[in-house]
Amino acid sequence: IAKEVAKLLEMKAQLGGDEGKHKFVLKTPKGTRDYSPKQMAIRERVFNAIVACFKRHGAEVIDTPVFELKETLTEKYGEDSKLIYDLKDQGGELLSLRYDLTVPFARYLAMNKITNIKRYHIAKVYRRDNPAMTRGRYREFYQCDFDIAGQFDPMIPDAECLKVVHEILSDLQLGDFLVKVNDRRILDGMFAVCGVPDSKFRTICSSVDKLDKMPWEEVRSEMVGEKGLSPEAADRIGEYVRLHGGLDLIERLLQDPKLSQNKLAKEGLGDMKLLFEYLTLFGITGKISFDLSLARGLDYYTGVIFEAVLLQQENDHAEESVGVGSVAGGGRYDGLVGMFDPKGRKVPCVGVSIGIERIFSILEQKVEASEEKIRTTETQVLVASAQKKLLEERLKLVAELWDAGIKAEVLYKKNPKLLNQLQYCEDTGIPLVAIVGEQELKDGVVKLRVVATREEVNVGRESLVEEIRMRTSRP
Repeated sequence: IAKEVAKLLEMKAQLGGDEGKHKFVLKTPKGTRDYSPKQMAIRERVFNAIVACFKRHGAEVIDTPVFELKETLTEKYGEDSKLIYDLKDQGGELLSLRYDLTVPFARYLAMNKITNIKRYHIAKVYRRDNPAMTRGRYREFYQCDFDIAGQFDPMIPDAECLKVVHEILSDLQLGDFLVKVNDRRILDGMFAVCGVPDSKFRTICSSVDKLDKMPWEEVRSEMVGEKGLSPEAADRIGEYVRLHGGLDLIERLLQDPKLSQNKLAKEGLGDMKLLFEYLTLFGITGKISFDLSLARGLDYYTGVIFEAVLLQQENDHAEESVGVGSVAGGGRYDGLVGMFDPKGRKVPCVGVSIGIERIFSILEQKVEASEEKIRTTETQVLVASAQKKLLEERLKLVAELWDAGIKAEVLYKKNPKLLNQLQYCEDTGIPLVAIVGEQELKDGVVKLRVVATREEVNVGRESLVEEIRMRTSRP
């Protein structure tokens, strides 16, 4: 003991050496990260594209608290519930950080008795995961959700959710992608005809969900070895979960002697056929695959489920992005709102979540690889002077520009050198410089210089705002 105590005292002395100053570790908590201005510029670009798509489809925006009552979240996520972040007791309430945006949305609908809404919600969620940061997995991350709630004719809103995914992934130019589609009812029907006992549906479902990461042999041995499924049932499942295709496969399964006898599976296949007819009208079936191995582990899905995955990147710089996997997912959850409603009133819902962090990881790598210069400000013009003693004039002019809604800057020096001012524009990508000098002030003009071409024109003070707007408006 004495030896250990001596060791600890020595460590304490080392730590406390710095005149009693407390040495602390400068790092972000595990599974989180800071974003630099450059990273935020890429992020904003992505968010803008996503929001534009959501708005194009007529969605309204909502927000909910970052934490919920613990009981709101429990028993909604199946085997993933262990990843919920619990908070210490706060004023008599047991609280947890939200795990996704779907359960809070269902709570919001039930609480406000809303039976019909198309909404989007972009916010941070929290998971007590063991993070794989390189693959875009974090403990704190953004989700971008788009959901349609309400009683409608089958598969029309579901088809629109898939169209939204298709538009966003095409728009962001991440490379080739595929959206896998399945239906919980087809899965449950398949489990039933393969001889899986009812009590094992959910746990076998979460095994099937691992097929994109593990070979069939490993999934099979998990089902049989760990979850106690009979080898015969596992082999029957194996025959189905390797199937994927389009309308032709749906037609074939509708004729399948075992599946077609199961009421659930038949319903699911009928809806899947309808869904593919609508997707054909939207012109997107080329990127959609009906895939019987898609299971999605979350407990609340009741119908169509889908997941978008990026396909192998061809370029040499993207060894990382190969493992990025799923970049969007979602499905139909008709029972979730009813779980919160005191009278159990159901509000059918279907929605999609865009995996912004993974998309962001890929775009960041692409920017690194292409060495594209990213602007981190939107400044249109720097107000500069070539002579001394013109600080007041620079400040007057920059204020005029700000008041007119122009994005402008001025260097915080009384008498900066013109060269330094021009260099600042080069470094930050500011396209224009408005130069004031004695002569220009007499003539009532401002010298406007284009940084890239170095051309200069004199512009009357009264038409300066218009000239800057014209020269910096995006083509």
